[in-house]
Amino acid sequence: MTVHELDFFHDDALIDDPYPALDRMREQSPVYREPVHDVVVVTGYDEVLTVVGDPETFSSCNSVTGPIPGFPVSLEGRDEDEVRALIDAHRHELPFSDQLPSFDPPTHTAHRSLLSRLITPKRLKANEEFMWRLADRVLDPFLAGRGGEFIGRVASPFALLVIADLLGVPEEDHVELTSMLTGDHALGSTDDDVVMAHTPLEYLYTRFTDYISERRAHPQDDVMTEMALATFPDGSTPEVIDVVRVAANLFSAGQETTVRLLSSALKLLAEDAALQARLRRNPTDIGNFIEECLRFESPIKGDFRLARATTTVGGVEIPAGTTLMVHFGAANRDARIFEDPHIFDPDRANARRHIGFGRGVHSCIGAPLARAEGRVLIQRLLERTEAVQIDEQAHGPAGDRRFRYVPTYILHGLTDLHVTVG
Repeated sequence: MTVHELDFFHDDALIDDPYPALDRMREQSPVYREPVHDVVVVTGYDEVLTVVGDPETFSSCNSVTGPIPGFPVSLEGRDEDEVRALIDAHRHELPFSDQLPSFDPPTHTAHRSLLSRLITPKRLKANEEFMWRLADRVLDPFLAGRGGEFIGRVASPFALLVIADLLGVPEEDHVELTSMLTGDHALGSTDDDVVMAHTPLEYLYTRFTDYISERRAHPQDDVMTEMALATFPDGSTPEVIDVVRVAANLFSAGQETTVRLLSSALKLLAEDAALQARLRRNPTDIGNFIEECLRFESPIKGDFRLARATTTVGGVEIPAGTTLMVHFGAANRDARIFEDPHIFDPDRANARRHIGFGRGVHSCIGAPLARAEGRVLIQRLLERTEAVQIDEQAHGPAGDRRFRYVPTYILHGLTDLHVTVG
């Protein structure tokens, strides 16, 4: 099958291992218009940076939805002024239009500031201290049972409770939160229709509306009160729902992507006993190992933009009204930037140049959090084990592994990972 025949957003060939098709696209052009949905897929590193670095030209109104369901009205053949006016008039009709990733400056700038005042060095340090205690807590039963399914038993509750602690969710509510947002209720279900649903967000909206309203009425000396009383840069007080949305977004985006990072990292380690031994001896190397994991298996394949004006990217004309997919996973395997990009190299000198967290105004505000989560959990797991191996009963023997990946064009990661530990 050639790239011209692929349904880029539905073909199973792009689920487990999308990289061969992405390489062929990049060979055609780093800015490639796929024919099925008429989306420009940007697979080149520099070209991706051009798009995400220009929010004035490229709106994020469709960042989550892309070509499905598409824009509410046709933009084809419209001039720039018409396209800009139609985006402003209809962006609120798109799914997830009330979420931070879909905002453009200056609205995005104001709402992001509510989180930036919480994710401070002081707060992150306190949160990391909690991570070390939490890592042991989630690992205890897993190690006592000599392993098992890692994502549901370790990665998901760990990632979720780290964010809960960062935002100051009362500890007595942690059990309910874990029950509702992991397992059968997990954010980022393997069904694309569920990924697009608002049900988990509605639960978070309800819980955080209660938290923020209560703290505004009865302030306490805690993180939740800081969030409840935070103001926009101009000094105005946000509506309760504005604060709720940014908190819910941190949960829904941060929890799911961090889980994929943790599981990809452990899969790579479980296949390489020598690397495990090395990182046990030299835990300071875990940081660069995590960066290479983010480059090699980017948890977010990419997101979308809508061109407000006619422009060029990588020498290719982009008419106003064009939907683009900025493919972070492909950019992170661009041989023009990363030598031998399809080889996992824990010593890669420029691994940190990856754009697994995006770039520009929408770069992941939780990047320091995710890095710390990966480093802490992997270090504690290695410190407390002598060997971690892929469970062959679940995934087959070496050389003939069977893994299942989340069937969505937005995320890349395992649905389950079974390992044995000793």
